[in-house]
Amino acid sequence: MAAGPATKPPRLLRALGLWDLVLYGVIIVCPISPAPFYGVLILRGHGHAALTVLVALFAMLPTAISYGRMANAYPTAGSAFAYVGQEINPLLGYLAGWGMVMDYLLNPLCSVIWISQQAHVYGPLIPYWVWVAVFAGLITALTIHGIKFSARVNVVMGATIGVVIVIFLTAATHYVLSQPHAEAGFFTRPFYDPSTWTLRAFLGGTSLAMLTYIGFDGISTLSEECKNPRRHILLATIMTCVIVGILSVVEVYAAQLVWPGVEHFPDQDTAFTFAAQRAWAPLFVIVGVTLMIALFAIAVAAQLAVARLLYGMGRSGALPRAFFGAVHPKSHIPRNNVMLVGGLLLVGGLVLPAVSGEATGYELAANLVNFGALVSFMGVNAAALIRYYVRAPKKRIINLLLPLAGFVICLVLWWNLSYRALLFGLGWMVIGIAFAAWRTRGFRRSLAVFELSPNHVD
Repeated sequence: MAAGPATKPPRLLRALGLWDLVLYGVIIVCPISPAPFYGVLILRGHGHAALTVLVALFAMLPTAISYGRMANAYPTAGSAFAYVGQEINPLLGYLAGWGMVMDYLLNPLCSVIWISQQAHVYGPLIPYWVWVAVFAGLITALTIHGIKFSARVNVVMGATIGVVIVIFLTAATHYVLSQPHAEAGFFTRPFYDPSTWTLRAFLGGTSLAMLTYIGFDGISTLSEECKNPRRHILLATIMTCVIVGILSVVEVYAAQLVWPGVEHFPDQDTAFTFAAQRAWAPLFVIVGVTLMIALFAIAVAAQLAVARLLYGMGRSGALPRAFFGAVHPKSHIPRNNVMLVGGLLLVGGLVLPAVSGEATGYELAANLVNFGALVSFMGVNAAALIRYYVRAPKKRIINLLLPLAGFVICLVLWWNLSYRALLFGLGWMVIGIAFAAWRTRGFRRSLAVFELSPNHVD
């Protein structure tokens, strides 16, 4: 009796169009991303918050383009790990992926800690640990139902955030136009104030404002669930940065017009909500709740991204393939990875605030996000430089300048991270290198075997 055809292993489901990717990108980056650090941005940039957010957009675009172009070349779920590993070296790709794992693990962890603390403020009778368990469980439950369900959840949360942004901008416009503004330069001061301008403050503010765009690279982890990855990943990445950038500039500009000046916020950490309250009193609570929704949405999107990144690393053999490289046959998602990340969110949300020395643990985790992101950004820019310029038969200056500019910008930002972020981040990288050395018996064996995705499309 002839043997039947071998059963094909389950694979990721191609279900996402261009606007699904754009919405996912806007959610994970967050359309009100400057709000949590708005007060610090005002101080560091000497009042030029709107300008620094705008300039940061143009500073981040070269890296966004590099991600999109590398996704065109390698439409796989591994993102930075796959791009650097296949184009430069598997070990360097592993290090880029390992840094990206830290970024994507800490991103939802930051969100769980912040929203749990905020929920505990609203409902103090419920212990903090209960809020952590509730939110970590909800985030994992929403992620584990499959990519189509997650996309529908993104639509609902994105629409909610969008409505609040419209309400804030409408209230801010009404407030500003109802106040007398006789002094010259009132409407241009958020972009340039000669009385407070210094180059050092501007550069420092721009460095901080880059946080506005952290997370756009998560779009590339969905390459194997995109209907047309070679075209749509690049378009979605650039569109996400531009959409979030325009929204962020307008929001920060409006907040500065409502509450002019550099200092004198009742609380620097919640400066944006105080500006919203001045525009319309109920917005203090509305914006606070919206930030909770936004951070919850970020956590869902980031858990999607890290699960796909771990899947790409597991399928190639850089991580244990049987666990990390498996796809659930019904939901078509890397379910093991989703559950693992959910468990880490629960444990991290309980442990980090207790051991970090910070009031909530949020600050330490947020600082480390930049370390992991910038490591992977530098790797992808280097891979784009080698593929599209060094190895290209025809040398085009644009293929040299764009990735080179992206690499240098990210290197400068990485070099200027806080001492604590560098210390913890380098410790994470050392753990990753030690694991790779153990897995390859002292690097005597191949670290990873790269191949086209099982549902590769040309």
